[in-house]
Amino acid sequence: MTAKVPLQLLIFISALTSGGAERVAANLANYWANKGWQVTVVTLSDGSNDFYELAPTVERVCLDLLRVSDNFLIGIFNNLRRVLSLHRVLRKAKPNIALAMMDEANIVLAIAAIGLPAVIALGSEHIYPPQVPLSWMWTGLRRTLYSHLAAVTALTAESRDWLQRHTNAKNVVVIPNAAPWPLSRNAPLLMPKAFVLPKRKMALTVGRLVEQKGFDLLIDAFACVALQHPDWDLVIVGEGPLSHALAAQISQAGLSERIILVGRTGNVGDWYNAADLYVMSSRFEGFGNTLAEALAHGVPALSFDCNCGPRNIIRHEVDGLLVENGDVAAMASALNRMMGDEVLRRQFSVKAINARERFSIEKIAGMWEVLFGELMRINANKK
Repeated sequence: MTAKVPLQLLIFISALTSGGAERVAANLANYWANKGWQVTVVTLSDGSNDFYELAPTVERVCLDLLRVSDNFLIGIFNNLRRVLSLHRVLRKAKPNIALAMMDEANIVLAIAAIGLPAVIALGSEHIYPPQVPLSWMWTGLRRTLYSHLAAVTALTAESRDWLQRHTNAKNVVVIPNAAPWPLSRNAPLLMPKAFVLPKRKMALTVGRLVEQKGFDLLIDAFACVALQHPDWDLVIVGEGPLSHALAAQISQAGLSERIILVGRTGNVGDWYNAADLYVMSSRFEGFGNTLAEALAHGVPALSFDCNCGPRNIIRHEVDGLLVENGDVAAMASALNRMMGDEVLRRQFSVKAINARERFSIEKIAGMWEVLFGELMRINANKK
């Protein structure tokens, strides 16, 4: 970064609840605040449900405008309030860079920054857009208003290409997510030894209990090989609306003692350290933060080759395995191979820790800083 004084950065996101983009926002905010930058994090939420902790020097602004819109007109009114409130924050904070996280936040920022030429507004996509279609209104707004952003970042080349085809974004840059190592710890602290008996092997997966994550497919795959590997358990860390349905599926399979739903934990790093194998069964991903984190902790990994992310994280037959997306039989076969071959897991583990460098916070933040510097030079030349 070529700026002679600490950068003034504002990050705008809906909330800081326990999600992937939220973790990215907190990690980047803390990293740059610890470098001496003036960092402000703005959320639509009131902050009461924050999961990730921010460094003491990060300024926190809670707009308390995260409300459900019952109809179209109320939606317009609510979003107008969000735009006006963010515009006021931008005028007061005077950041060099304002970075939004996720599609709707990108659009709100694109409008809120109009008339503020000193503020360089950036958007960031955190999912492969066609996998999570927006409403017709938000789709139209994204298509046109992304042109008001100085740049939009994508996590993968596939997402970049989609954005270039389907929006008017003038500058789309691929910047993957970081996988910080070691991970910070915060409440709730749930220790692996309280859930998994000593000397048993653990296949671990982490994520929200939603359809996207494909835990139903993973349970089916594990059920196919459980009898062949009686010393293995499958542990699912996370919470979400499908918890009861997954518990019922586990019970029906007769695997309540072998497949454990842990719930949400703030010390996921301890779970990576205790795991013998990491499994990602997602139907789709924007990137796959937990997959990169698992590798950084030296855990051999197995994943569906879904769009997008896993193929950019796992190096097939080097630090893990990729199997055809959604193919339960292929997943079961790969599980059988990995669970039954300790030498293979050890070989993959040695290579996996290279992810600490490949996805280090220093490397990824450096990519952002290069982009910030380029955009600040362009903006300075306009004056």
